Parts: sequence; C-alpha cells; structure tokens
Amino acid sequence: MRRKIGIILILISLLLLGCKQSNDTPIRVATIAWPGYETIHLAMSLNYINPNQVRLVEQANQTQTFQALRSGTVDAAFTTLDMALTLLDEKLDVQVVLVMDISSGADVVVVRPEITTLKDIKGKRVGVETVAVGAVMLDAMLTAAKLQASDVKLVSLSVNEHLSAYRDKKVDAIVTFEPVRSKLLGLGAKIIFDSSSIPGRIVDVLVIKKDILEDINKIQNLKLLIESHFKALDYFKNNPEESYLFLAPFLGINPDQVALQFTGISLPDLQENYKLLSGDSPKLLDSTKELADLMLRHHLLQSTVILDSIIESKFLPTQTK
Repeated sequence: MRRKIGIILILISLLLLGCKQSNDTPIRVATIAWPGYETIHLAMSLNYINPNQVRLVEQANQTQTFQALRSGTVDAAFTTLDMALTLLDEKLDVQVVLVMDISSGADVVVVRPEITTLKDIKGKRVGVETVAVGAVMLDAMLTAAKLQASDVKLVSLSVNEHLSAYRDKKVDAIVTFEPVRSKLLGLGAKIIFDSSSIPGRIVDVLVIKKDILEDINKIQNLKLLIESHFKALDYFKNNPEESYLFLAPFLGINPDQVALQFTGISLPDLQENYKLLSGDSPKLLDSTKELADLMLRHHLLQSTVILDSIIESKFLPTQTK
C-alpha cells in the first residue's frame, strides 16, 4: 500500500513539474547588432540565460524592432530612448526598465573623403534610417552646420542598407553606428560629426510592454534577463579578450576588431542604473523630458507624451553593500 502511495506521489510530482515547465512562458526580446546590446549574447554564450526563459528575436534594424513591438511579436526590445517615446506617442504602453548604454561618440555621420567640412554637406545626399535616433542625429548635425533639412537631399536607408548604398555611390553621407561604422571607415569614409556633441541625448534601453506585467512567468524571466545582463557585463569588464571571442560572431567581425566597436559607448553598471532609474525624480527622467521636448519641436512626436510611469527600477537586481 505504501509503495502504491509512493508511486502516486511521484507521478503527481512529475505531473506538477511538467505543468510548471509548460507554463514557463519565455519573454520574447527584439534586438539588433549593436555593441551596447551584446552583453545579452555574451550572457547566452556563457549559459547565464536559459533560452526557454528568454528568447532573442533578431531584427535587421530598429524599424523592424518598432514593428515587432507594435504587432505583439515581442514583449520587449533593446532600443533607443527616443524610440520608447515614439512608442508612447503611438499609444503603446511601455516602460524603460534598464539602461544598456549611453552614446558619447558611437553614433556618427560619415562622409565621402572629398567632403571636408560640415557646410560641404549642403546639397548632398544624406542617408538616414527613418527612426527617431536617425532624425535626432541628423537634426544635431544640420544645426551644427547651420543648415536646414531642405538644404540636403535625404535618402531613407535602413542600417542594413548603409554599406551597399555607400559602395554603390547612392549617398554622399550616412547617419550610422557600429558595427557598420567601422566597415564604412574601412571603405574610405570619414567621420564628420558624432554623438559626443549631444551628450546624453542618445541612450539605449530595455523597453517592455506593460501588458507582460500580467504574466508572472514573464516577470520572472524579465528579472533573469536583467540580472544576466549585469553578470555578463562584469564578465566583459574582467575578461575582455575572452569576451571578444564570444561577441565577434554576433557582430560579424573578427575578435581583434571587437574592442574598437565599443569606442564612444558608456555601459552603466548596476549602481549607475539605480542612479538613472530610481528615486522620486530619476536622473534619466530629466534627459527624457528634454529629449521629448526636442522631438516635439521638430515634429518627431505628434503630441506631448505622458512620462509619469515611463521609468521603472523595480526589476533591477538588489544592490549589494
């Protein structure tokens, strides 16, 4: 009798375990090839993340990321802060839960060698992706050159088209970023303007759709994702050479080229993330408001967006003393 009861208990335990696994819904996260996001690929390579809990959905560009969020194909995305504002403007309820990186020279405008000054951009064909970060960089470059948008010929290009457009001489200048930046420089292009001129304006973040907060499993997997990011970031800082070997395939370059990809990028650690995201008046909220005002002035937003709940720090790992 006891043996039968024992067998029944084992079967019940296995059944419950199977149910638990089937309900462990993975969080689907959109990402593109960008150095500031690569800690997640590093975390995957180091087995910090179970692919059954976090599923990365590779996108070719930020336009595809935007569409994936809107269509519900993904629950979250690594994207730019201005994209988060655009999503809010489109009535998609999202929150910023993690700061991945801050651009301080990594986003650039590259030009053909014959262009020597910003004013030489006048009348030229400028390739730019039709997302807010491209518009922000373009606006800053034109402002520095004392030009208007009507003074250049804009060519809409997604980031995966930048190399071919330059090779085929379809454009004279391109608003771009790594890993494409280095490849364009290898073709003879040169940098004429970069994001160090607009500090704090281009920030990469992890954005979640708030409707996932109704799914306990996805919340747990979100926390795992964020915790694994910081774990991988520590590994990256302490073991750079080994990290380059893991990251090179994802960036499509050789390991000895990886370090260059992180030029002009700041990668905030856990303590810095708390400073940026937590408190009654998070530090990131001030720059978010400034960015929203700029985007509204330049018609990159259709209306004023409500920022009361855009920033959330509760998913960050507990700080250790």
